[in-house]
Parts: sequence; C-alpha cells; structure tokens
Amino acid sequence: MRPFAALVAIVISLTPYSARAQANAHAQAKEKGGFFLPTAESAKIVTVTTTGEAAAGITVITEAVAVKETGPKATVRKFGEVYAFSPQFIAVHRDEPTQIEFWNLQPDDEHDVALLDHDLKVLMYEKLPPLKKTSWVFTFHHEGVFSFNCLVHQPEMSGQILVLPPTAH
Repeated sequence: MRPFAALVAIVISLTPYSARAQANAHAQAKEKGGFFLPTAESAKIVTVTTTGEAAAGITVITEAVAVKETGPKATVRKFGEVYAFSPQFIAVHRDEPTQIEFWNLQPDDEHDVALLDHDLKVLMYEKLPPLKKTSWVFTFHHEGVFSFNCLVHQPEMSGQILVLPPTAH
C-alpha cells in the first residue's frame, strides 16, 4: 500500500459517525435556527466566507450511487436511495484560504452540508439546492481532521478534510 493511501485509510478510521452524532448535529442546527455559517466562537477554528481570495480550490460533487430512477431495485428497496460526496477526502493547509465548491447534481434531491469538528460539534450547516453550485472560502485555523456530512443521507454521504501544517514559504 502506498504511504498516502495508508494515511487516507487511517484518517477515515479516525472519525466515526453514528446515528447519535447525526441527531446531535440536527439538534445543534435547529437550536441555531436552521442553516448557518460558523459563529464567532467557531470562527476561531475555521472561518467560512461566501467570497474572498483563495490560495487553492476544489470541487466536491454529489453523486447518486443508487437511486429509484436508475439504481438496482433490490438495493434501493433494502437501503433506500444512496448518495455520496466525491471526493470524500480533501487535504488543505492551516491558515490557507481554500475555496470548496459543492455541486448538487441531482435535479430532484436537496442535500445539505454540515462541517463538524473532531468532537462532532457542528461548525456550519448549509443547504445544497438541486442543480446548484454553492461555494465557500474555508480558512482552517487548527490542524486535524474535520468531517463534512449531508445530514439527510447518512451514514454514506460523508467526507473528511485533513488540515495540515502551513506551507513553508
């Protein structure tokens, strides 16, 4: 196994996501009045803006893995519709603004994105409307692993952001 692949496997195993975490994330979002960007307290961990200069960028798409229109009937019957983010793993550098653009490619399914810290605290929660591109500039101020999840389609629609030390100039 290549060293990077091993790192990805290790990182993926570090952030379990459970039904309890999903319920907790929904409760936090409801408590804050629905959709929100990071609060002043959360901005100490990550700053998220709708505009601004970015040093790097990436596009994350929503992917229909098995849906009622085209998926295997037995799969959809047993598991329901299954979606995923692609890519599911992103690496960024601390204090380096990075534009992350989410494309919801489904014409009839709304998704959302919740950014969670290592304690599964929701730092932001935003809507991903059908057939729309939604982007933010993220600047992480702490290193570590952060999860991003569609709370509607758990546990499969999940991803991780690994925040590395700043780049040396």
